Parts: sequence; structure tokens; C-alpha cells
Amino acid sequence: MKFLFDLFPLLVFFGSYKWAGSNEAVAQAFINDHFSAIISGGVVTASQAPIIIASLSGIVATAIQIASLLLRRLKVDGILWLSLLIFVMFGGLTIYFHDDNFIKWKPTIIYWCFAVGMMVAHWGFRKNLMRAAMEKQFALPEEIWHRLNLAWMTFWVILGFLNLFVAFVLFRTDTGAWVSFKVFGVTGIMFVFIIAQTIYLTKHIKDEA
Repeated sequence: MKFLFDLFPLLVFFGSYKWAGSNEAVAQAFINDHFSAIISGGVVTASQAPIIIASLSGIVATAIQIASLLLRRLKVDGILWLSLLIFVMFGGLTIYFHDDNFIKWKPTIIYWCFAVGMMVAHWGFRKNLMRAAMEKQFALPEEIWHRLNLAWMTFWVILGFLNLFVAFVLFRTDTGAWVSFKVFGVTGIMFVFIIAQTIYLTKHIKDEA
């Protein structure tokens, strides 16, 4: 359930984009009738409507996600607040300028914020964030914790560049393909990376036993 909760804004973004893409005239009319005040020029074309619907939906979904935690008096992770802030910034620019280039930068900015945060913690405060998050589950040699931390830093940096390559090179003229990559491609890459990490860590845990 937590996995689906974490993916909620992403799934809403994807679903709303696909719906609007299949109903461009309806989506265009909805945007022009209800959101013209926050759009440069006051109108959008039918082809621009899907990404604007998706951006609006993603922002609202993330806000609902945070609100549900607050209402249940549960802790809202800083990552979730960061995601909302960046979504509002880049989604807002996408909506106002009806330009999908802004929202395409959002994943990269988030990934690089993760990487920078880990780097600052590691080299600025001598704190290994991966160890802090996982050491209660199992013990590992200091060198392995160091490698794990570096691996995640590198992963976030590479994933950020990969998103830019897919968005602005590979699928430069196909926003729908980028949206699909954002949902399925990135999720798959992360799954494979976590599986590889688990296999690597399991080997070292056994060595320590």
C-alpha cells in the first residue's frame, strides 16, 4: 500500500495525461474555460492541453498526498515537501507558458537535489545518509556503507542526465513517450538498481556472519 501511496501523484499525472490526450477537445475547452486567468495569452491549443491537465492533476495529487498525512498526524518527509515545491514551480511554469519543456526538467531537478543532499551530508557533515536510513535493518562493514552511499549519489546524477536525454533528445517531439518513460522506464530502472543493490549487500552480510 505504501508503494502505491508513494506513486499516487505519478500515476495521477500519467492517467490524466493519457485521458486528456484521448480527449484533446474536451481538455482544451476545460482549460480555456476554467484556467485562462493563469495562462499566458488566456488560451491553449488542443495539443497543449494534455500536459497542462497532467501538470494541474499532479500538483493537486501531491497536495492531497501531503494533506492526507497531515490529517492523520503522520510525519511528512522532506522529500515530499520538496516534490510539491518543485512540482508547483515547474508545473506552474508549464501551465502559464503552456510549454512542456518546464515540466520535463522536474524529475531531473528532484534527482539532482537528492544527489546534492547526499553529497553535502557526506562531505560537509561526515554523515552517510544510506547508513542512517538502513543500519537498523542490518550491519555492514564501513567500506560497504561508503560504497553504497556513493552508488546512490552516482545513480541520482545519472538518472537526472538520462531524463534530460530522453526528454530533449530521444523523444524531443513526443511528450507522450517521455511521460511513459517517466512512469514505467524510471520505475523499472530503479527496481533493477535496488535488486542489484540487494544482491550485493546480501553477499556482504553473509560474509560478515
